[in-house]
Amino acid sequence: MDVANQIIQVAIVEDDADIRELLSLLIDKSPGYICKDRFSNAEDALKELPKADPDVVLMDVELPGIWGIEAVRKLKPQMEKTDFIMLTIRVDDDTIFEALRAGASGYLQKDTPPAQLLMGIRDAVEGGAPMSPYIARKVTAYFRPEKSNYNLTKREQEVLQLLCDGQNYQSIAEQLFVSGHTVRAHIKNIYSKLHVSSRGEAVSKALKDGLVK
Repeated sequence: MDVANQIIQVAIVEDDADIRELLSLLIDKSPGYICKDRFSNAEDALKELPKADPDVVLMDVELPGIWGIEAVRKLKPQMEKTDFIMLTIRVDDDTIFEALRAGASGYLQKDTPPAQLLMGIRDAVEGGAPMSPYIARKVTAYFRPEKSNYNLTKREQEVLQLLCDGQNYQSIAEQLFVSGHTVRAHIKNIYSKLHVSSRGEAVSKALKDGLVK
């Protein structure tokens, strides 16, 4: 089926009756979407959702009884083709990553504008992972590799800082109360660890990688 022309069947699991009704109206009144089921708790959803087999489930996290994340964890193996999008006010790291590990395809905040919510639902069906901007930044930051300090020792970092400050070998030696020979040994180690061969290259790399202030 052409996803662009597909009528997306959505189920809602939300304990707040007003929010549940608003979401249902939004979905039913939007071309290309239909609200197939609504549940106020995870227990009912666990029984009925596998039979309903919707395309997308909007799942609250803080439900009475069984929480939404646990419901996703139980339902996803039975509903591999269904996308679960968490729709919640909770934005702490533990909840976000627990939900994604449980099988959620996306994570949206409840104050997501209606147009963006509908876009997120379609995005999930098309293979995307809809997330509110704030959530996306947290996920990106979590998986971004930490900048390496190239295993520089504290003394080597001090020497590198002084090199970047324009100090010569003698000045560095005097400020650190060490010999010129020791400074040259530190600089040799710095060049080796940074994979550079000159002072200019070392300074450039240190500034680029944030190794100095």
